[in-house]
Amino acid sequence: MAACPIDNKSIRPIIYAAGKCRMIDQRRLPTEEVWLEYDNYTEVAEAIRSMVVRGAPAIGVAAAFGAWFGARDIASESSAEFMRQFEEVCAHLAATRPTAVNLFWALERMKTFARANLDRSVMELKIGLEYEALAIAEEDERLNRTLGKNGARLIADGARVLTHCNAGALATGGYGTALGVLRAAVEAGKKISVVADETRPFMQGARLTAWELQKDNIPVTLICDNMAGYLMSKGEIDSVIVGADRIAANGDVANKIGTYTLAVLAKEHKIPFYVAAPLSTIDMSLGDGSLIPIEERDEQEVTHVGGVQLAPTGVAVRNPAFDVTPARLISAIITEAKVVEGDFSQGLAALFAG
Repeated sequence: MAACPIDNKSIRPIIYAAGKCRMIDQRRLPTEEVWLEYDNYTEVAEAIRSMVVRGAPAIGVAAAFGAWFGARDIASESSAEFMRQFEEVCAHLAATRPTAVNLFWALERMKTFARANLDRSVMELKIGLEYEALAIAEEDERLNRTLGKNGARLIADGARVLTHCNAGALATGGYGTALGVLRAAVEAGKKISVVADETRPFMQGARLTAWELQKDNIPVTLICDNMAGYLMSKGEIDSVIVGADRIAANGDVANKIGTYTLAVLAKEHKIPFYVAAPLSTIDMSLGDGSLIPIEERDEQEVTHVGGVQLAPTGVAVRNPAFDVTPARLISAIITEAKVVEGDFSQGLAALFAG
C-alpha cells in the first residue's frame, strides 16, 4: 500500500487501473486528500474494516476488486482447488463489516460468476473475474445517475433538504444515492440548498458530505446532529433524504446511527422522509428490520475526536454504527428501477418479480 497524489478531475472513491486500486482515504478528509494504493485482498479487507472506504455501494465495489486480487493470486491450475481458495478469499472479505448488504451482494456476484464458469481454464476464470469487478464498479455509477433522475422529481425547486451521514459519490462507485438525487435536481435546473448534519461519531456529514457539496458548488450549511429538530420546528427544512446500508423486504431501513431519530422528527413535523438506494441494497431475504445485524464499533470513536480525548477514562460506551428506521416513517424509497411509495412490501417485491 502506497500513498498517491490526488486526481481532482472527478469524485470517485475507488479508481482501478493497471491491476491496482487507488482509494481516497476517507478518514483524512476534508483536511487531507490522500489516495492509497492496494493490490491484494487482505489489504482491501483492512481498508473496508478501518473505513478507508465506506458507504454500502462503495464497500461492494471495493470488495469486488479485493475478490479479484485474491483470485489473481491463487496459484492452482485446478478449477476445483481455485474455487475452494476463492471461497476463502470471499469469506475473509465478507467478515469485515456486517450491516452493509452490498458487501455480500458483490461477493456473491463474483462467486456466482466463478461457479458458472468452472468449465473454463483458471486463467480464463481470472480474466473473467477482473471484468466482473469492473462491471460492478461501472454499473454502480450508471445506476446511481438513473436513481438520481428518478428521485429528482421529489425535490421541489427552492427546497431546503436535510441529509444525514454521507450518501454521495464517496459512498458509491460515483455520483451518489441521496446526494445523487440532489445532484440530479440541480442538473435539472432546480435551486436547492442542503443542510448536512455532522453525523457523530465518525463525522461523515461534516467531513465528507460538506466537502462533496462544496466541490459541486451546491449551497450547504453544516449543523450539529441535535439541531435538526429545532430547524424543523422553525420551518427551515422542507424534506429529508438519506441513503441506506440495508433495506428489508417490508421497507425497514438500516442506515447510519441517528437516521431513525430524524425520521421520527420528520414525521412529527409532517416533512417527507426519503431513502435513496440501489436495488443491490434491498435484502429480500429479511422480512423486517429486526433481522438486520447492527455493527458495534470501537468505543474510541465516541470518546475521542481527532485523537483528542473528550470523555473520562473508563466510562462505559455504546457505539452502534447503524439504526433501523421503520417503513411507516418513510415517504418513499428511491431506486434505479422506480420510486416506491405506499405499501413497501408489495412495491419492493414487484421490483424483483420475474
